[in-house]
Amino acid sequence: MKRCMSSDAGLTLLREIERQASLAQRLADCLRDPRNPAKVQHSLCDIIRFRIMMIGAGYEDGDDATALRHDPSFRIALEREPDTGPTLCSQPTISRMENLPDTRALIRMGREMVGFYCQSFAHAPSHIVLDIDDTFDAVHGHQQLRLLNAFYDEYGFQPIVVFDGKGRPVGTLLRPARRPKGAESATYIRRLIRQITRSRPNTESQPTATTSCRMSMKSCSIPTMSHNQTVSPCVV
Repeated sequence: MKRCMSSDAGLTLLREIERQASLAQRLADCLRDPRNPAKVQHSLCDIIRFRIMMIGAGYEDGDDATALRHDPSFRIALEREPDTGPTLCSQPTISRMENLPDTRALIRMGREMVGFYCQSFAHAPSHIVLDIDDTFDAVHGHQQLRLLNAFYDEYGFQPIVVFDGKGRPVGTLLRPARRPKGAESATYIRRLIRQITRSRPNTESQPTATTSCRMSMKSCSIPTMSHNQTVSPCVV
């Protein structure tokens, strides 16, 4: 009798959370699958769900899929039998999925994530506070957008990350490892706030975004918003 063992039993709980949120399906709906439907073995939703489970379990490297595709906990999380049936998708399949989105698809996915955040409130908030920052993320390969950062003396990315006042992630902009300029930051914040306003059209809010860690935009104050107002961040 074949014995199935895994050290990632916590994926059962993560699977239930993802199932209730339908996050993988929401992101998959933002993509256009160019594959022949008759030859598809792994749907975009399953590929994204597998990737979410991997990252949630601490396996951020796509190469880990080579071993994890056989792991019983991951198989159960993707509603497969733990020891029978086809394996999960491979690392090359994950890489093709991650390179599939074009600019428009990435924008749709970003909007979907902001909508996901806005829908997480049980009640419409009276105000939203946005904390904007940049952070260095080292890479160890030849990834697109990688750049040498002289301060850290490493190649990597330097994404702009946005959290609300309670520390919950709102949005992320992947970018090369150089200090973002005020205009770049303000453009992203303006788009982010516009999407929040669309998702919560009846909620008036007065978010204030502050930055740190050598960003050239020191503060950003946004006036009270409603569904019929235009948001224009003020960069100081």
